[in-house]
Parts: sequence; structure tokens; C-alpha cells
Amino acid sequence: MCFISFVFLMTISLTMFFFSLFFIFKELVYFYEWEIMSLNSCSLIMTFLFDWMTFLFMSFVLLISSLVILYSKEYMLNDMNINRFICLVLLFVFSMMMLIISPNLISILLGWDGLGLVSYLLVIYFQNVKSYSAGMLTALSNRIGDVAFLLAIAWMLNYGSWNFIFYLEMMKNDYFMMIIGCLVVLAAMTKSAQIPFSSWLPAAMAAPTPVSALVHSSTLVTAGVYLLIRFNILLDSWFGNLLLLLSGLTMFMSGLGANFEFDLKKIIALSTLSQLGLMMSIWSMGFYNLAFFHLLTHALFKALLFMCAGAIIHNMDNNQDIRLMGGLSIHMPYTSSCFNISNLALCGMPFLAGFYSKDLILETVSFSSINYFSFFLFFFSTGLTVCYSFRLVFYSMTGDLNCSALNYLNDEGWVMMYAMSGLLFMSIVGGSLLSWLIFSSPIVIILPFFMKILTPVVCLLGGFTGYLISNVSFYFINKSLNNYLIVNFIGSMWFMPMISTYGIIYYPFYIGNQVYKSFDQGWLEYFGSQNIYKNLIQCSQLNNMLQSNNLKIFMLIFILWIIILMIILFN
Repeated sequence: MCFISFVFLMTISLTMFFFSLFFIFKELVYFYEWEIMSLNSCSLIMTFLFDWMTFLFMSFVLLISSLVILYSKEYMLNDMNINRFICLVLLFVFSMMMLIISPNLISILLGWDGLGLVSYLLVIYFQNVKSYSAGMLTALSNRIGDVAFLLAIAWMLNYGSWNFIFYLEMMKNDYFMMIIGCLVVLAAMTKSAQIPFSSWLPAAMAAPTPVSALVHSSTLVTAGVYLLIRFNILLDSWFGNLLLLLSGLTMFMSGLGANFEFDLKKIIALSTLSQLGLMMSIWSMGFYNLAFFHLLTHALFKALLFMCAGAIIHNMDNNQDIRLMGGLSIHMPYTSSCFNISNLALCGMPFLAGFYSKDLILETVSFSSINYFSFFLFFFSTGLTVCYSFRLVFYSMTGDLNCSALNYLNDEGWVMMYAMSGLLFMSIVGGSLLSWLIFSSPIVIILPFFMKILTPVVCLLGGFTGYLISNVSFYFINKSLNNYLIVNFIGSMWFMPMISTYGIIYYPFYIGNQVYKSFDQGWLEYFGSQNIYKNLIQCSQLNNMLQSNNLKIFMLIFILWIIILMIILFN
């Protein structure tokens, strides 16, 4: 089933790509209405929107999905229910397709909720307590956005249609339409895990690694960004500025957290969170085309990064701690090469996929009129990205293997290597290819010399800091345990997981405990059920004693019975 799904999805992906080229060159937009059912004057109509953005995004999602399914053939080889896993992945991709091609809030909700439901099923796939907790956190965090989306659907009833694309121009001036805009931004923030809804994204790492590669590159977390790109008319509103602040803080927070993390998959998850913050912040500044460009390039190298991480974890007997890795470039040369190329693309290494979008975004930020704080967040977060990427490379690729019992590491997973090779090629050429396609003319930004070299200088400083942090002797001099509270605060995503879990359930549990003590263990229990229970036991014991075969009791009862009859007769 894996190979059939791979061929099927890859064929559709290539078809969609050629359609996108045709639509770009011809500047076409098709709006289809499919009448599913008509009953008297009532008709049920499904609407689809096809333009270059739809086809291009669909082709990328299907390309990554096909390679992830091929990768899963070997990664999930020992799983008895691999066909069920593939069916869930295909359902996940279908939900994303529904969301991409819909200009209608109702049909978007089908894809939106489909993503939420199937992501829950995939996160709890391994069926242990940690997976169940992570799945519940993921599902409940996303339900907040679903509620906002349902409210937006209800509000759209005021306008006679759920096809939001007809009313985008009205949203600029109509106060009530602005409410729909606020609700859509809230929904997008939950799905794309912006502050304060960030804690579910690292928790979703409990899912199998192929799922993580799909979720964190092109499907679940990018759904919110894609929805906002469709609602790009909202950019002039006041909550665009609020979103710029929150997404900038998300970038900063996740970059700091990744530098204190030792779990391989969580580091990559936090880097996804950082890049989502970058997309959201550049969208809120008004450059939605740049956000879409970075969304596509990021999908390529992030899927490859997760695949490489999965291959390493697979070979290290499901070990994810980077402190136990080392010297992987000797034991797993091909996987290490792919890992390093995707990491460099994430850092914005010139002429790799990430460079074309990240460098353009940062130069656009330098060119724009934003405040110093937002400017600082953009560039400092970029430095942090390079810092944790280099720290990860130095921990895992250099030195000696710190887990001497596992000396059988190799690159023999041929199917996984084939899947990684496809994304490796796209991570190298994808950025330049997309920059030619998306922008009709090359964007050249002229800046002063020091502003122009600010980006590479920040990246070099970040890489050097990453080297220092990964240096063990420096790490011990650091004495992070002396600053335990600060380190704990930074490394735990500013306590957001605690707020999302213990913070929410503490007061209901406390009230429940008080009620339990007062009622079930208090006076009500003493005078109520327990007292009745004791009285019933005493009555039962008396009845049992009376019914035992004792001649004295029978005689006593007979005499009492005679006395009662005599009293009745003489009265």
C-alpha cells in the first residue's frame, strides 16, 4: 500500500505543479460551484477556488506526503498496522486538500476539523500515557481555534453567504466584518501555535517521526498561515500590529528554548515554531507573498530535517538525546550530509532553499518602518536559529559516539535514503525555482552597507555562539544550575506547558477536592449514606439472629405472639 500511495500522490503532485505553472503564466483564477443536491428551491452547493497559489501549495503538500509515505515503508516496517497508519496519513492529506481549495468557511471547516481529528489520532498512535496526554493537549488547544472558526461562520450568516472571498473588500470598512477577521486570526494563531497557544506543538512530537515530518512541514501547522494568506485583506487592521508582537515573541521564545533543549525532535519542533513566527510576523507587516514563499521553502528543508532525525533515532534504537550522540558523520555519512544541508538551509546559507526567502524577509524588514523592538526580535531570533542549529550539529556530528554499546550504526536504510534524496534535491534548488515562479520580476533591495551585512554578521555570531554552547568545558563553566530558575524559565517555553496543563486544571481539581471532602467524606456522608448503611447492617444482623434455629427464640416469639393476641381480643 505504501508504494501505491507514493506513486499516486507523486503523480498528482507533478500534475498540480504543471497546472500551477499554467495558471501563473496565464494569470488565471477559476471559481467552481458544484451543485451536490437540489430540492425544490433549496440547493446544496460546494465551491472550489483554483489559482496558482492553490495548485502550487497542493503540489508541495502532495510531494512531501508521497516521500513521507515512501519513508514510512521502512521506518514503520515492524508495525503490524502499517496500512491503518497509511490510511490515516492519506486522510490527513485529504483534509489539507479540502482546506487549500475552499473559498467557503463551511468547507474550510471540514478540512480544518479533519486536520484536528486526524492529528489527534496520529499523535496517540503509539498508545502510551505520554502520547495520550500530548494528543489531548493538541486536540484541546486546537478546539479554541475551532470555536473561533464556528463563531466566524455564525457571524457570516449576517451577509447571506459563507463564501468569504466575496466579502474581503467589505472587511476593510465594515466594523462587523472586522469581528470575523479577529476570529479568523485567533483560529490561525491556535493552529499555527503562536503565543499563548505554543505548548501543544513540541508535545505533538509523541507522534511517529514520519507524521512529524508531514505535520511540521506542510500540513497542520501551516494551515493557519495559509488561511491568513487567503484573508490578506485584513492587513490594515489593528490586530495586524498585535499579531506582529505575538509572532515576534514566539520566534524569540522558541529560539531561546531550542538552545536549552536536549531532545532531538523537540529542537526541530521549536525551530518549526520559530519559522512559523517568522511567517506570521512578515504577514502582519503586509507582505503575504513573502510569507507564502517562506512557507513553501520551509516545508522542503523541514521535512528533510525530520526525516534525517528519524533515521538517526531509528538507528540509535529510539534514542533522542543529543548528548548521547556524536560522530554520526562517520557512522552515517549520507544521513549526516542530508541533515547538515537541511540545517544550513534553515540557517539561510546562500543559494540553498531557505536563503532566498529568509534573506529577502530580513532585508524587507530592514527596509520597512517598524519599531526597534520588532527589528530586534527579527534579527536576534535569526541569530538564535543559527545558534541552535550549529549546537545541534556539533553535539551530534562531531566528536565520538557517546553511546558505545550502539556501534552498529549504518546507512543501510535504502528506502529511507531514496525518500530523503528527493527532498535533498528540492532543498537545494527549491528556493531559486520558487523565487523565479512566484515573483514576476526579481526583487532587489538596496540598503546601506552596514544594514546589508547585518544578516550574515548575525548568522556568523549565532553560529559561533552555538559552537561555544556545544563545547563541554565551556558548558560546565556556564554553571546553569546556579541560575536554575532563569534556565528553567527559558528552557520550558516561558512556563507555557505548565499554564496549558497544570495551570488550567489546578483550580477545578482544588474545588473538586474540597467538594469531595465536604460531601463524600464530611457530615453529609456521616448522616447520609454511611449512617443508613450502618443501620441496615444492624437490622440485618438482628433479622439474621431472629431467623437462626434457636428454640429459646422460637418460644419467646410464640409467647410474645400469644400476649399480643390476648391484648387484641380483650380490647
